[in-house]
Amino acid sequence: MGSPRAGWIKVFTGPMFARKTDELLIEVKRHLLARKRVLILKHRLDNRYSTDEVVSHDGRKMKAVPVKGSAEVERLASDYDVIAVDEVQFFDDGIVDVVRRLANSGKLVILAGLDKDFRGDPFGPMPKILAIADEVIKLTAVCTVCGGPATMTQRLIDGRPAPRSSPTILVAGKERYEPRCRAHHVVPD
Repeated sequence: MGSPRAGWIKVFTGPMFARKTDELLIEVKRHLLARKRVLILKHRLDNRYSTDEVVSHDGRKMKAVPVKGSAEVERLASDYDVIAVDEVQFFDDGIVDVVRRLANSGKLVILAGLDKDFRGDPFGPMPKILAIADEVIKLTAVCTVCGGPATMTQRLIDGRPAPRSSPTILVAGKERYEPRCRAHHVVPD
């Protein structure tokens, strides 16, 4: 009879500029070298550097399939051993059940996403993703103010902290965001 194949959910999380996408791509490369069938997905909202590649802030990149929601993830994943999803915080709440079903079917699911939004609040489906994960690697960046470990993402508008009333999602890079430690993270009312 044998035992059922065990799946696994691995998540790289933390603030912007913490190397989450780099780590996801390094993991993907390992599985490609092991001749696993790997599917790399990204949310269509993330078009900062490319529409059809996952690209880190440092320029590491791999071809990816852009998708708009969790149903597409599940539909595309059936023929693969490893499913890697970047910017998972942008997905709808259905991604939680999709990820669980994929892992329960024996697949390795590797995810990268922000744990908190610019306000410091849990971001989208991430709290539930982190709760169901088998492995969570919480990364830090370097605070642009003091050089200490940064766990927060500071959004800037005209060089000043964005107000709390700003929309949660604003896709941008270094021109709008900085990593900050808790002491230097500011969200005006």
